[in-house]
Amino acid sequence: MSSQNFAVLGVPSSLARVLADAGITTPTPIQAATLPDALAGRDVLGRGRTGSGKTYAFLLPLVARLSASGLPAGPRRPRALVLAPTRELVGQIHEALKPLAKSAGLTSQTVFGGVGQNPQVQGLRRGVDIVIACPGRLEDLMGQGHCHLDAIEVTVLDEADHMADLGFLPGVRRILDRTPGDSQRLLFSATLDRAIDVLVKRYLHQPVTHEADSAQSPVAAMEHHVLHLGREFRVPVLIDLTSAPGRTVVFTRTKHGAKALARQLNRAGVPSVELHGNLSQGARTRNMEAFHSGRAETLVATDIAARGIHVDDVALVIHADPPVEHKAYLHRSGRTARAGKAGTVITLATDDQAGDVRRLTRAAGIKPQTTRIDSMRHPLLAELAPGERVSVAVSDRPVVEPPTSGPSRARRSGGNGGPSRRRRGAPRKGGSGRTSSSGQGSTRTASSSHSAAGFSGRRG
Repeated sequence: MSSQNFAVLGVPSSLARVLADAGITTPTPIQAATLPDALAGRDVLGRGRTGSGKTYAFLLPLVARLSASGLPAGPRRPRALVLAPTRELVGQIHEALKPLAKSAGLTSQTVFGGVGQNPQVQGLRRGVDIVIACPGRLEDLMGQGHCHLDAIEVTVLDEADHMADLGFLPGVRRILDRTPGDSQRLLFSATLDRAIDVLVKRYLHQPVTHEADSAQSPVAAMEHHVLHLGREFRVPVLIDLTSAPGRTVVFTRTKHGAKALARQLNRAGVPSVELHGNLSQGARTRNMEAFHSGRAETLVATDIAARGIHVDDVALVIHADPPVEHKAYLHRSGRTARAGKAGTVITLATDDQAGDVRRLTRAAGIKPQTTRIDSMRHPLLAELAPGERVSVAVSDRPVVEPPTSGPSRARRSGGNGGPSRRRRGAPRKGGSGRTSSSGQGSTRTASSSHSAAGFSGRRG
């Protein structure tokens, strides 16, 4: 695949130039497999890991088809529809679409809940070519007469298996029933199971199926570790790992757990933000912007962030609470080692969780290295998250709103919040893992002062 380029696959030169300007010149396996059929107008069923490049695999043929047909967008009648399970994924797809749509002279509109509907209604009323939507809000607007799907030329379902897991399939079916039966349909999913098969049989016409990688095989560059530890070590270990240089995503089982852990990390001097269902859309957007920009290098999330959230150079994923089932483990872990880059996945397992974690990783097709951690001086911690730790007591305020008083703190280059956690002059990790100038470095954390209680509470 490495010798192929987008032009060879049939991508119009104008769109290939947009990708090249963004530094994207070589198709990923899922793109190389699906683009020829999708560009030819066929219905496509594509299965690829989270982070495998599915977004461009459907955006390129969508934009190419609308450009070729040249039909105008009528008021309340979009020409293409992309359905995604979460607001964050809708926003991410929209960001990827913008330069492609601009080059083709196409307009777009996002549609999701948690925000006022009036801007969405006004956009639809003016007429847009492409709508990127969550099913719930789109159904609401359709019911109010603000959106009609009888002019749809292409429909995309992204993360279809996640929509099934969230119970969205009845709404997805009602939406698809409103699109023309002869329109093109592209369905992309990380797994192809029975729920997805129902959609395929009902809505895709003689689809071409492409599976670009095994459903249970994260890339070889992803290392998996299980740290078997006593409950009293959980929070201190998390503080130690996240206080190393580089971006980290930490998963908890509940919304309350995510909020509590983010607060504990910030108190320990680790600039962190949370992402879960109790946050308003504005707070979710601000927190993701802080994580994207590097003002916060740790994101503490429930499974809401396990799918479709792409942040460059996440070196470490930590399952602070092991997930219940193996699909969630794979999708959480997919936040790192994206697009062929390396990454590390760590699962914390207390004595009562060890058996469940063994069964979980076996079902996921993973053979992790399991290590007993009975001291904060265990050398593996510095090996898994290299770099010098510097943990300073800071205010409990969110990192996106740093305290206005208190001791002066060095600001990270390019950001404006939170203390720097890299030794002056130390190299920054560049996407293939974490870089350590000294192997282990010195470790100074406030671990003994923090509660080691489990992260329990309402599900997120």
